[in-house]
Amino acid sequence: MRRTTVRIDETLLNEAKAYAARNGRSLNSVMEDALRQLLNRSTEVADRPRVELITSGSRLKPGIELTPEFIYGLIEQDDIERYLKVQADAAQ
Repeated sequence: MRRTTVRIDETLLNEAKAYAARNGRSLNSVMEDALRQLLNRSTEVADRPRVELITSGSRLKPGIELTPEFIYGLIEQDDIERYLKVQADAAQ
């Protein structure tokens, strides 16, 4: 096996050493696994078919912001409407 010199950020190297020690592994095996995962992930992404998303082109009304509170309100309203429909269907 040919030896190659690689420069790695010191903080990243220390984190990798700590990870290896915590998991009872060698630094070399941790780095090999990380590199394999990176290379496999890039291959998997390249192999995925392209997906085209269909959008309606609609925009938010002026003054509406998609805050978490606004989204929770929409979900809550949807839940209420669904509950009322189930209740109406059950009454028939």
